[in-house]
Amino acid sequence: MVRLPLTPAQIEAGRRLGARLRAARGPRDLTEVATAAGISPETLRKIETGRLPSPAFGTVVALSHALDIPLQELADTWRSAGLAASA
Repeated sequence: MVRLPLTPAQIEAGRRLGARLRAARGPRDLTEVATAAGISPETLRKIETGRLPSPAFGTVVALSHALDIPLQELADTWRSAGLAASA
């Protein structure tokens, strides 16, 4: 199966998601949060900076738990970015 390139709206949604996760992490150490979520610090860094704009669902769920953010809030962050860009 060939994976289609992400659209500009999806890339922007990923940037917003990353910014929301970075804000939620606050002063906590990136490595501490990544370890709690079961991902590598480099993966978390890529998500937060928008270089990984479409993380796997399981990764988002794990970060939701590690940062104590409702999954729905992260979904809304992703969706609002996509809707705003396509409107």
